[in-house]
Order: sequence, then structure tokens, then C-alpha cells
Amino acid sequence: MKVSATKSISASAVAVLALALFLSAAPAPPRHQETSVAPSELVLTLDPAQSKVHFNVDSTLHTVHGTFSVKSGTVHFDPQTGKAGGEIVVNATSGDSGSTSRDARMHKEILETKKYPDAVFHPSQIEGQVASVGACDVKLRGTISLHGADHELTALIHANLSPDHWTGTANFEVPYITWGIKDPSNFFLKVKPVVNVELEMAGSLTSAK
Repeated sequence: MKVSATKSISASAVAVLALALFLSAAPAPPRHQETSVAPSELVLTLDPAQSKVHFNVDSTLHTVHGTFSVKSGTVHFDPQTGKAGGEIVVNATSGDSGSTSRDARMHKEILETKKYPDAVFHPSQIEGQVASVGACDVKLRGTISLHGADHELTALIHANLSPDHWTGTANFEVPYITWGIKDPSNFFLKVKPVVNVELEMAGSLTSAK
């Protein structure tokens, strides 16, 4: 009985070993390689020379207007599903409101641009129908990285598309105090807690195919 049991165990071990060798010798199943841009997507590339951020914020004394420059930007999306990706990078250190003293305080105390030199928007979803050619109005949802933190953001987009070029504007609000950015108000001056932003954009349009 002992000899028979030993032979049975040895035969099982040999069978298991043979199966393991067969599986290791068999070719591995092909891996699915993910790409950042699907073949069905359209790609909008921003031209920094033709793009700019305009902002305004109201206070008890006056409305402050200013600009920031755009470093780079690419938005790709699927016209069928609205799924989007890419990023738009704004140069926070370029902020200019037309007042040297106000801008110095904005960069040093409010935005801390030496520590946080960029603001980056990552789109994730387009809501609405994007026209293949001509004007359209849609919503673009995504996440903005500003002053060291990420925040959900929805922008209202008005765009005009041609076969190889596009222009557009994106309008949204930044509730900067809610987002943890310092309130610039003082005893004499009260600044509203929301900044109105318009991103002026233009660039090339290509297909990912």
C-alpha cells in the first residue's frame, strides 16, 4: 500500500510539473496597449501666440482687469462619446493687472507664483454636440490644478471649427477663497470672492486617425 501511494504521489507530481512546463512554454496572450489618443478622436492644439487668459474681479472701489499668458495646450476628444483628455498650461507668473504694486502682492502673497508657477487644466468630458465645421456651444468639464490643489471645473465653450483650424473662448469662475487662496481684501478694500475668467484660444485641428 505504501509503495502504491508513493507511486501515485510521484505520478501526480510529474503531471503537475509537465503541465507547468507546457504553460510556461506556451506564448503569453497579447497585452492590450493603451494609447492616450483614440483613433476616432479629434485633436485641438492651442497656439500660445494666439491664446490668452483674461480675468476680472469686482471690489468696492473698482473692477480689476488682467491677463495671463498660455504656455501650451492640447485637447483631444471623441465626438461620439464626448470623452476628452489633454491639458492646458497657463503661466501663472505672467499675471498682469496693470498695477506694479498690486501685481507684486498678487504674485508674492496671493498666488505665490514662485512656488506655484503654472495653472494646469485637464479636460475629461465634453457635454453637447461639437460641430465638425462651424460654430458650436458646449460645456467642458475637467480638473484644474491651481495653487497646489486640484478642483473640479466646468467651462462654457464657444468655438468655431474649420477643417484644419479653430478658434474659441472658455468662460468660467474661480471661487478662489473657497479654493484656499488668500483673500486680498483689507479694512478699506473689499474684493469679491469670485474671479471671472475668459480663456481666448486659437490653433490647429487634426484627426487622430
